[in-house]
Amino acid sequence: MRTPKILSIPPVAAVLLAIVSVQGGAAIAKSIFPVLGAVTTATFRIGLSALFLLFMFRPQLDKLSSAQWKAVIPFGLSLGAMNLIFYLSIERIPVGLAVTLEFIGPLLLAVFSSRRASDFVWILFAAAGIALIAPWNEHRIDIPGALLALLAGGFWAAYILLGGKVSKIMDGNQAVGVGMIFASLLVMPFGFTSPGLQNFTPGLIFALCAIAILSSAIPFLLEMNALKVLPAQTFSILMSMEPAIAALSAMIFLGEHLKINEWLAIALVISASAGAALTKRRNDKKAETQIPH
Repeated sequence: MRTPKILSIPPVAAVLLAIVSVQGGAAIAKSIFPVLGAVTTATFRIGLSALFLLFMFRPQLDKLSSAQWKAVIPFGLSLGAMNLIFYLSIERIPVGLAVTLEFIGPLLLAVFSSRRASDFVWILFAAAGIALIAPWNEHRIDIPGALLALLAGGFWAAYILLGGKVSKIMDGNQAVGVGMIFASLLVMPFGFTSPGLQNFTPGLIFALCAIAILSSAIPFLLEMNALKVLPAQTFSILMSMEPAIAALSAMIFLGEHLKINEWLAIALVISASAGAALTKRRNDKKAETQIPH
């Protein structure tokens, strides 16, 4: 099934709009944490996202092979764990810092998959960023919240690895739709036993649907359309802007103001991510010249 076209948007603008959409969704989600809590909010977000994606792509579950099931199930579980743990982290720390720490996961994956020792300079950039927001005294970042963000980053890296495997044996739209089913199954036991569920009212449905659409449906469509045109390097560099956009969104919608050292930490992580993307592209080109055609 073809990916639905929502608007004819230039690819670079589409990626940036996707990032703004995701972070806008995160800001809305955090705004209702005082009512539902992080766990219940994450459960509704993932569950509603699954319904939207299933409606759009209508995966044919009865036609999946055993190999596809074995690949898509852990893919979906990692997706669910990543989102649930990220919501738990932003319940405790500012969204911008949580996204920055979460970004360490895919960054380390990119660096450690490199074959050049010089690429490890990007780890130093990221480490310096973490050091700037580390809880060296009682006035700094909440430790459990920071650890949860790092754990979410670990699941993000797993999601990338598993997604690469799934994409080789399964259509991307189908994989995301089916994966979200298992993401929902993972978080539902937590959400339905969470005290926050008692505070749910029908009036919250609109906000919860907005979170699901902004965080999953819109960015997925925008990114899929952009990836058809943009080189992977350009896409990765644009995605490196996510921590900064997350911090700006949180400042605008939630009033979360960061200190100078925390903005510097975000800049270091963005530099590390963009640098890793650039270096990977050079390595790929070098490898291509060494492969006989």
